Amino acid sequence: MNTKNIRLSVLDQSPVRKGVTAEQAVHETVELAKYADQLGYTRFWVSEHHNTGALAGSTPEVLMAHLAGQTKNIRIGSGGVMMPNHSALKVAENFRMLEALFPGRIDLGMGRAPGTDRLTAAMLNPSNQFREQDFVEQLYDLNNFFHDRGEPGTPQSKIRAIPQVKTVPAMWLLSSSGQSGIFAAHFGMGFSFAHFINPNGGPEAVAAYRERFKPSEDMQQQQANMAIFAFCSEDEEKIRRHQALMDYRFNQFEKGAGIVPVGYEDIKDVVYSPGELERIQYNRKRVITGNPDQMKEKITRLAVDYDVDEIIPVTITEDFEDRLTSYKLLAEIFLRR
Repeated sequence: MNTKNIRLSVLDQSPVRKGVTAEQAVHETVELAKYADQLGYTRFWVSEHHNTGALAGSTPEVLMAHLAGQTKNIRIGSGGVMMPNHSALKVAENFRMLEALFPGRIDLGMGRAPGTDRLTAAMLNPSNQFREQDFVEQLYDLNNFFHDRGEPGTPQSKIRAIPQVKTVPAMWLLSSSGQSGIFAAHFGMGFSFAHFINPNGGPEAVAAYRERFKPSEDMQQQQANMAIFAFCSEDEEKIRRHQALMDYRFNQFEKGAGIVPVGYEDIKDVVYSPGELERIQYNRKRVITGNPDQMKEKITRLAVDYDVDEIIPVTITEDFEDRLTSYKLLAEIFLRR
């Protein structure tokens, strides 16, 4: 695949770096969005996470409104809205308002996980039963609300999502298992595979989505991409330190210790057990790092393996300038035409 055919986007989780406040983390997301817009990235998605002090992104629809107002060309979206935490009507109204403000630039990325632990999820939505069928029904309802329709005799036929606007956000389903790809194909939505969560089965999930895709009134052609943890630098020592920090974060998360802001000096002398080392090797499949030449090869290979023309790097660094530089170096490879 020619690198000129590969588009890049951003998924940002508003990471709270060590020594940085949550307010600063959110402002860094804003600065990154403006920078990505200048660099020519296709879309900028923000996430929904709850009850974790290391990630400040909890309300994508609120943050999106500000980001869209601070940028000009880049698409702004959710990566994603965790549907079990919300009613379909409220999601429809939030995103219709965004469409009213920024028509044609909004992506509604949706997930069927809560984006948090079960206790917090129960507090967000006490009626949540974590049933797959509930998610499917939400997607039906969402489509009806966006198009001002509903089956006669149902509540949906009597309720309109306000404001009533002519445009509909581009709808995407996010998945780390592949099941949502089947739903995306059925509803005629875009599909994004979270390789940064699960490094297995992604190409197969995208292929299944493509095979089953049914065009919808909102999306006539298949749209698929994949997201992966990525870091690009011309400094080999920074690459080594970044990988060490990612190894530690994965290990802490899998031990149930949560994700806490740490720096390289905090973890450089950590000794891992054989079992932890085995998991580290597995989790490294969720990350790509390297200098520009290495990253050009790795990203191009991913695009070929997944049969997609859009890759979404997810970059968390100890230093904010390194985060900006990583996205800049990738843009110089793929986005300079």
